[in-house]
Amino acid sequence: MEFRRLAALVAVAEHGTFSAAADALQTVQSNVSTHVARLERELGVTLVDRAAGQLTDEGRAVVARARRIAAELDAIRSDVAAFRDEVSGTVRLGVIGTTGRWLAPRLLSSLAERQPGVTLSLHEGTSGTLEPQLVGGRLDLAVVHLPVPPHDLVAQPLFDEDLVLVVRADDPLATRSPLRLADLAEVPLLLPIPGTAFRDELDLAAWEAGVTLRPRAELDGIRLIASLTFEGNGPAVLPATAVPGFLREGWRSVPVAGLPQRRIGVAMRRRGLPSAPTRAVLELLHEVTASGAAGQPGVHPV
Repeated sequence: MEFRRLAALVAVAEHGTFSAAADALQTVQSNVSTHVARLERELGVTLVDRAAGQLTDEGRAVVARARRIAAELDAIRSDVAAFRDEVSGTVRLGVIGTTGRWLAPRLLSSLAERQPGVTLSLHEGTSGTLEPQLVGGRLDLAVVHLPVPPHDLVAQPLFDEDLVLVVRADDPLATRSPLRLADLAEVPLLLPIPGTAFRDELDLAAWEAGVTLRPRAELDGIRLIASLTFEGNGPAVLPATAVPGFLREGWRSVPVAGLPQRRIGVAMRRRGLPSAPTRAVLELLHEVTASGAAGQPGVHPV
């Protein structure tokens, strides 16, 4: 099985059409079509539904494997270069938004100083969107909310983070510290959508306290919830780092007794050996987190 055939299929998956894939690969459409057709004949299945313009189930399975193969080939090149003391290559790192805001600048600075040959490709998302990209080979590492799916991923903890009620500084709740979960029973909150790990944690804590949280709205993504809160659309329970420094004068992060901490860690694929650049970024992530978390209210390095 030739890798260029797999690469052609991956390009079709990522760019949507054979012509767009050809442009991305800097070749002609007929070459892409030929590579995909030969791969289909070799496997004995249809990988691309030409009429619908999308991958078949078999095609998606092959693309997922092909991305992992491409990542392993990149790792081989990087590992060989590392034997010459040349740690170089690109590391694709996913980061949840609230953590990325304070972690990314420190990581980029340390990387430029310690590993100038390593290029960081940063991708922001939620844990729910980053984990499938990591499993599928689109990312090399991801800083996410733990735990992670145990069959596909492994993780190393980085820090624990307090959950707090974020309200305007002039809100009556701002001066009632600490609050109890029972105090929030009648407060309309901006909440995560049901089924997300964050919402499950909040609902479990509320259930244990004998209360039910009242949603003003249910939203997908902590950054979105935080943005709407800061625009005056209602209070929310958020990670401590969701309140940036320039907003702290007008807002209050109020501790709530009974709310758990959330644990943030760095995840990687269970199968496969991380490349030399990936290992370098992983090491720096632990160092930067340990040193930078001390300056973040409500963050406790593991």
